[in-house]
Amino acid sequence: MNNFNLIVNQNGFREYDARWLYPDDINLEGIKHLGMGLGTQIVSRTKKNPRVVVGHDYRSYSEDIKKSLIEGLMQVGCAVEDVGLSLSPMVYFAQFELDADAVAMVTASHNENGWTGVKMGIEKALTHAPEEMAELKDIVLTQKFKLDQGSYKEIKGFKQIYTNDLVSKNKIKKKIKAVVACGNGTAGIFAPDILRGIGCEVVELDCNLDFTFPKYNPNPEDLEMLHAIAKAVKENNADVGFGFDGDGDRVGVIDNLGEEIFSDKIGLLIARNLAPKHKGSKFVVDVKSTGLFAHDKVLQEHNCETIYWKTGHSHIKRKVNKEKALAGFEKSGHFFFNQPLGFGYDDGINSAIQVCHLLDHQDKKMNDLINELPKTYQTPTMAPFCKDEEKYKVVEDLVKQVEELKKTTKIDGQTITDVLTVNGVRFSLEDGSWGLIRASSNKPSLVVVTESPTSDERKKKIFDFIDDLLQKTGKIGEYDQKI
Repeated sequence: MNNFNLIVNQNGFREYDARWLYPDDINLEGIKHLGMGLGTQIVSRTKKNPRVVVGHDYRSYSEDIKKSLIEGLMQVGCAVEDVGLSLSPMVYFAQFELDADAVAMVTASHNENGWTGVKMGIEKALTHAPEEMAELKDIVLTQKFKLDQGSYKEIKGFKQIYTNDLVSKNKIKKKIKAVVACGNGTAGIFAPDILRGIGCEVVELDCNLDFTFPKYNPNPEDLEMLHAIAKAVKENNADVGFGFDGDGDRVGVIDNLGEEIFSDKIGLLIARNLAPKHKGSKFVVDVKSTGLFAHDKVLQEHNCETIYWKTGHSHIKRKVNKEKALAGFEKSGHFFFNQPLGFGYDDGINSAIQVCHLLDHQDKKMNDLINELPKTYQTPTMAPFCKDEEKYKVVEDLVKQVEELKKTTKIDGQTITDVLTVNGVRFSLEDGSWGLIRASSNKPSLVVVTESPTSDERKKKIFDFIDDLLQKTGKIGEYDQKI
C-alpha cells in the first residue's frame, strides 16, 4: 500500500460519524483510505460487490472529497451509486428507494468551513454506532483492506424522486406562511420547493447556495441564525419559521411571535398530537431534552412512555429502532419518525412538515400551542472547549463528583434526587430542575444544558454550579455561547 502523502488523524473517527479539518487532518489520499476501509466493512457485513449510495453537500471541496471516497470504495469491490448533490436524509431515503446495501454521505453538517466528514450506515435507517466506528477506525489505520473490482453509476434526477415522495404524502389544507431559512447551506435547493409543494406560502431566507456561509453557519442551535429567522417571521407576519442545518437532517422552529422554540418542546407538541391516535406508544428523547416529557399529562393519559437516551443521531435512531418507538426527538433538532410516519431516520424537512400538520389540524397559532405546555426556563446548548483527548476523562471524573455531591450538596436549596449516567451526567433536583454535562461527539468540547420549571434564577444557579465544577478541572477553555 502506498502511504506516501497519507494523512488521516485518528481523532477524526467520532462516536457515530467521521469529521476532520481538511486538508490538515485528512487529505484526499486519507479519504481514499477511508473509502477502502468503509467498503471493506460493508463487504464483510453484506455481500460481494455491495451497492453503496453516495452523495455530497455543497461545500467547495465536497465533490473532490466524494471522488476520493468513491475511488476507495471501488478499490475494495463496491458498486457505487452516486446521487450527486444531496441532503443526508435524501441519501438515507435513497437506500430504501433503491434498495441499496449501504450509504455514505460526504458532509460536515453545520461545522465551520474547513471541516469535512462522512455520515455512513449499513443497516437501513441506521447510521454507524460507536462499535462500528471503532471497527472502521481499526480497518483504516491498520489498512486491513480486501481489494476487489468495483463499479460506478451516476443516478440522475434523484432529487425529484425524494421531493415528490415528501410532497405527495403531506398536502395541507391551510395556507401556512412559513419563513424557510437555510443559512446558504444545501437545504436551500430542497426545503423551499418541498414546503411550497405541500401547500405552504414560503418566505425564503438565505436559501441561495454559498459555501462561504457569508452570514453564519447553517445551524438551528446557533442564536445568530435563530435571531435572523425571528426577525423575518415578524417582518412577514408569518405563522412559523424553520431553520435547516447544513445537510438538512435537523430543523429549528420559531413561533408566529418570533420566539424561538427549543426542539425538545416541538417534539413534545408533536408527541402530544400523535398520542391519541397511537395509544401506548414509546417516544425516545435525548438527555439534553426537557424534563416535561417524563411527567406530561397528555402522554400519561394515553399510556405513552418516554425513554431518555444518549445524545447523537445514531444513538437515538438505534434506540427508536430497537424499542419500536413511534418517534424520537433530539434537542439539537434531529427528529425521527418510525412507521407508519416515516422510515426511522432524521429528516429536517419531514420534521418541518410534521409541524405544518400540527398547525393544519388545530385552529391555534404556534405560540398558543407552546403556551399550553408548562413553562420552563431553559439554556441553549453551551459548549466549553475541552481537548478531544481529555474530554471523556473529564466527564468521567465529573460523573463521580456529582454522585458524591448528591449525598451532601444542595443547589439553590434543592436536593439532587436523581443522577442519570447513560450519557455523561444528568442530575435532577426535587422540583424537576436539572443540569447536564457530557462530552461532545463531534467537536473538542463538552456540552452543558440546564432547565428549571421553577425560575430563570434557578436555571442560572444550576449553570453556576456546573461551571464551578468545570473551572476547577483546569481543562476547560472558552464557551461558544454562555448565559
